[in-house]
Amino acid sequence: MSTTEAPAINDGDRIDPADIAAALTRAPFTYADGATQVFTPDGRTVYTENGTQSSGEWKVDDDGRFQSFWPPSEYTTYDVSWIASPDGGALGIRFADPNRGTKFDGRYTPGLS
Repeated sequence: MSTTEAPAINDGDRIDPADIAAALTRAPFTYADGATQVFTPDGRTVYTENGTQSSGEWKVDDDGRFQSFWPPSEYTTYDVSWIASPDGGALGIRFADPNRGTKFDGRYTPGLS
């Protein structure tokens, strides 16, 4: 059963590689610093911080991990896991960079464009 379709998920559950695209494109994200990000099904993303937009690309790599590319040369691979409510609803995605040891949470923000 697809994790994105399951009635309940657990906070911190790794997102199955087959479900990453649906999890990313479900709704725009808002981060703790107020920045926002939209992922589209065609592999594009727009990150907006303080009114300034930057465009990049994303994909699921051959190892089943989320990867982003920001021109001209920044490639980053993240482990992605669910942020879930106590009742098992998906609230967003936790992105963890295993190389840098950084983590950040993107919360779903329906209606944000």
